[in-house]
Amino acid sequence: MNVALSKVDSRLVITIGLCFLVALMEGLDLQAMGIAAVAIAQVFELQKMQMGWIFSVGILGLLPGAFAGGRLADRYGRKKVLIGSVALFGLFSIATALAWDFSTLVIARLMTGIGLGAALPNLIALTSEAAGPRLRGFAVSMMYCGVPLGAALAATVGIAGVTLPWQTIFWLGGVVPLILVPLLVNTLPESRLFSDHRQAIAALPLADLFRHGAALPTLLLWLSYFFTLLVVYMLINWLPTLLVNQGFQATEASWVVFTLQIGAAVGTLILGALMNRLHPLVMSALIYVGMLLSLVSLGFSTHFDTMLAAGFVAGLFATGGQSVLYALAPQFYPTEIRATGVGTAVAVGRLGAMSGPLIAGKMLALGTGTVGVMAASAPGIVIAGIAVFWLLNLNRRNVG
Repeated sequence: MNVALSKVDSRLVITIGLCFLVALMEGLDLQAMGIAAVAIAQVFELQKMQMGWIFSVGILGLLPGAFAGGRLADRYGRKKVLIGSVALFGLFSIATALAWDFSTLVIARLMTGIGLGAALPNLIALTSEAAGPRLRGFAVSMMYCGVPLGAALAATVGIAGVTLPWQTIFWLGGVVPLILVPLLVNTLPESRLFSDHRQAIAALPLADLFRHGAALPTLLLWLSYFFTLLVVYMLINWLPTLLVNQGFQATEASWVVFTLQIGAAVGTLILGALMNRLHPLVMSALIYVGMLLSLVSLGFSTHFDTMLAAGFVAGLFATGGQSVLYALAPQFYPTEIRATGVGTAVAVGRLGAMSGPLIAGKMLALGTGTVGVMAASAPGIVIAGIAVFWLLNLNRRNVG
């Protein structure tokens, strides 16, 4: 029995470890364009609207990537689709470094986004299925903390490598994933649950997300993903600009973004560990009241040290709360449609991710300033908080 337990434990450790490394590179690639944006605009002589397209097309690619990645994983296997996704975003990160004009940059970022989007639902499915119901939330949180740590690594490269060519971050974000591919092929175990249910999986339609009691969790997941990612991506995209508008230096803004990502990694681990221990009302209030208060702090802080603290807390609750959603989603779907359910929820979340920066841009254009941007996010935080409270209650009943 101890031998069998040891095999299960080693399988879980290997799965979490390898998925963490992929998540690390996903976080780095997601942040890379923000780090290199100023240099790219100068080298290619791009207007703000053109840079907006480059940012947007990368996020746009995440949506079909997440949907297709989940759907294909339920048909062909989590491991195969994850490996293909990692190879795709690695190759097109290198293509970004080799781009020679606006059009090639747009194509490279779109394809990178598709690869990044397809990877995430498979990382979640592989980790959650290797862990089982009891450890699922903690395992997914351990894996997902690689994303903010990867983004923090990108920020570090940006701060330390000011004299390096802008392509450096994309070479790093491309070569390392390609090195990981053979490691994944030879070492990453396929989900046993997928292998055991493979024949049943092939025949299941997308409509099963709304059958057999899955309709309510699906709709609640979509609501919570949409509004939580709206706030998270509003922060990621606009925070440096908002800080500069408040009178901070660009380097100070970079440090605030760095502390936000470190806070995100800490929040991912802490909130993931607390997810099944706190009462649903306490857990959802902790995440979303904390998120709201940290946004208010970001809007009103005038000193660099208080802004660093506000950035850390914002990351802790915003991205940490996002990781709770990623840990929750697999709980509501059977193996046969788990990756599809997670991938679809992530895709809906990407719609929120695209909406957040647009709403912030509109509020700034109307002259509302930083406080107006933060206030615009408040209704979404309330809706997401109610949806997560409902989901946590449902999950507690299922576990009980």
